[in-house]
Amino acid sequence: IMKNKVKEYRMQHGLSQSELGQKVNVSRQAINAIENNKFDPSIWLAYDLAKLFHCTIEELFNFEESERK
Repeated sequence: IMKNKVKEYRMQHGLSQSELGQKVNVSRQAINAIENNKFDPSIWLAYDLAKLFHCTIEELFNFEESERK
């Protein structure tokens, strides 16, 4: 299970979902889905988000162990 702090970082930077999406070349809907844990970003998108927020991927995304199915 992956949880994230995308919304928290986005708010700290004063960005709307649309503005953040434009900066990393994805739709507002994609940002919304990531923030609501309905979509896990690719490693490249996670990297772009972390770079934009001046943090590490690990700071932005928290991986919790769960049983694999």
